[in-house]
Amino acid sequence: MVNLLKRILLNRNSILVFAVIAGIVIGEKAVFLKNYSFVALALTMSFSMTGISLKHLKNPVHVTKQLLLGIFFNYIVFSAVLIPLAWFLMPNKNLFYGFVVIAAAPPGVAIIPFSYILKGKVEYAIIGVTGAFLASILIAPLLVNLFTDGQQVKPFEMLTMMIQLVLLPMIISRLLLLKPIFRYIEPIRGKVVDWGFAIIIFVAVGMNRQVFFSNPSLLVKVSLVLVIAIFGLGIGITYLGKLLKIDSSTNLTQSMLVSIKSSGFSVFTALTLFGKEAAIPSAIMAVMVLLYLIYLSLHTIKTTKE
Repeated sequence: MVNLLKRILLNRNSILVFAVIAGIVIGEKAVFLKNYSFVALALTMSFSMTGISLKHLKNPVHVTKQLLLGIFFNYIVFSAVLIPLAWFLMPNKNLFYGFVVIAAAPPGVAIIPFSYILKGKVEYAIIGVTGAFLASILIAPLLVNLFTDGQQVKPFEMLTMMIQLVLLPMIISRLLLLKPIFRYIEPIRGKVVDWGFAIIIFVAVGMNRQVFFSNPSLLVKVSLVLVIAIFGLGIGITYLGKLLKIDSSTNLTQSMLVSIKSSGFSVFTALTLFGKEAAIPSAIMAVMVLLYLIYLSLHTIKTTKE
């Protein structure tokens, strides 16, 4: 029994599901953790970025194409689908702004380990994710100000936030990778990331728990937008890749680059800039990304057997 409980508590999928359920059941406690969400995200981002290797960027000629493709898929293609859908389907501006923040968020670092686990192109994943992360420092403020009319967010404020949440954690992650330090970091890295994101998702779900009980139609609309953006784009890019005869490992990685965003980053940013309602799409996105990764895992197993 103890071993079963331990496996559940240390399993990434279980932790995220637990965070969502806890947010719905005891969400009134979430307000007490809100003030600590920045620390949780900064720590989580720093630990998760230790999985990004900058050595792949040393040869600009070799990496330029993959770097630009990472930016193109994660920002241009994803935003072109998500933002119009949210504009037409969301009933108020704060929910729409929540989707804009998702579009502006950097990719999920989970793309890298899942590219390895599912036999995708790991180097492509690292370069694409790294390029999109670095680009997010400039692209995110531009996207947010463009689609929110700049009414509530000052460009300098958003740029400062990107430096705090992307650039500084990237620098800290390089320090954590130093050999004398990393031997202590490596055994706990995965759990720090999992539980850090869980705290942020718990806060977002908890602060909006009344929506889960009182407004199911809103949840359906938000979920529909995310299903189309995540599953629709991911599966669509995979199908297009097959038509263009792109090798399966590259195709798999591209399907994640086009559909997986950092839910922790988008939850915190939406909460900070636009309030708790704007964080609803990001909280639901965390579940959708989990479901998409499970789908990819099952699909890969099925394809391998065939």
